[in-house]
Amino acid sequence: MPVFEYTALDSKGKTTSGIIDAEGAQAARQKLRTSGIFPVSIKETLEATPKKATKTFALTRQLGRVKPVEVSMMTRQLATLIGAGFPLVSALDALVPQTKSHRFKKILAQIKNLIVEGNSFAQALSKYPGAFSPLYVNMVRAGETSGTLEIVLERLADITEKQQALMNRIQTALAYPIFMMVIGTVVLLVLLIYIVPSITSIFADMDQVLPTPTRILIFLSDFFKSYWWSILIVLIASGVFFSRAKKTTKGRYWIDKTMLLLPGMGILSKKLAVARFARTLGSLLENGVSMLVAMDIVKNIAGNILIADSVETAAIEVGKGQGLGAALSESGIFPQLSIQMIQVGEQSGQLESMLTKIADVYEKEVETSILRLTSYLEPVMILVMGSIVGFIVLSICLPIFEMNQLIR
Repeated sequence: MPVFEYTALDSKGKTTSGIIDAEGAQAARQKLRTSGIFPVSIKETLEATPKKATKTFALTRQLGRVKPVEVSMMTRQLATLIGAGFPLVSALDALVPQTKSHRFKKILAQIKNLIVEGNSFAQALSKYPGAFSPLYVNMVRAGETSGTLEIVLERLADITEKQQALMNRIQTALAYPIFMMVIGTVVLLVLLIYIVPSITSIFADMDQVLPTPTRILIFLSDFFKSYWWSILIVLIASGVFFSRAKKTTKGRYWIDKTMLLLPGMGILSKKLAVARFARTLGSLLENGVSMLVAMDIVKNIAGNILIADSVETAAIEVGKGQGLGAALSESGIFPQLSIQMIQVGEQSGQLESMLTKIADVYEKEVETSILRLTSYLEPVMILVMGSIVGFIVLSICLPIFEMNQLIR
């Protein structure tokens, strides 16, 4: 059934817009009038999923992509409606008007139409990989097969909400230090480019040799004033280089390997990737997905190519009959604690719950470590900024003191 976008006037004369499905444009107009809305314009929405897209289209899709929080909210609401006895199509039909995102609203309407045409819910979701991950699609497929779709949707909502909450807490913890660093950098650049030259110009006519700190300050000021554009070019070029490197296999491997080797940050990245791996694998196994299929899915969401390769290698060994813990330990990437907990879960027959505990442990450790790191960063940044400002003041004051001594 076609999906139409409309602009209309309500009973109070206010302009409203939305999406409606009908057999044709005339039927859509009639359907709107029946609901007390008077259409001004109406056009059919066509699904645009070209395999080859220009950069402009890619940028447009990036700016208009569906946010994870929107998917999480929709999943929770859909699970509630299905649990209350609503058929899937009716539940989706009820969710479309409540969705705020115009793009997501169109996607849900088209998914509903695909289901009406005879596709399964998982098949319909797989048509929109930009909104629904392979994990999401496979868990829904498992729920449809086992007849426990509402339970699967509840677990999916839990997974996405926990991951989103963790990322929000990390971003909140890092917001203040990043803000302070940006403001401090801007203030220093303003001092070096505009303030310092006007003050140090009075030393140009001095016949004596300036103190070393003053000469260093004048050199830095002249450099930033004359070559600020070169610094900007280097920053932009570095960003473009890393962006392109991430799109190549060798570049992505080098970046991910470097990330794991960084002091402090490498351990946090590894723990976060292991937590994502454990929670996702545990949820898939709980919903009836086989081990090999589940590992094939989770390798793509680890967020690190080295960990993904170790999971892929471990899946091969598991297929030969080896235990999951022993297979993962061969790579040497997974922390020993996670290996031991997985082996305990395998021996006790409670692997799924043990994987969930692993995710909880590492997510908590990551959050605690970041909070501790940010508490250290704040005084360190204040100390560094104070030292730089003190150097600038000292460099300006030293020649003045020498001039006073000469006058005396």
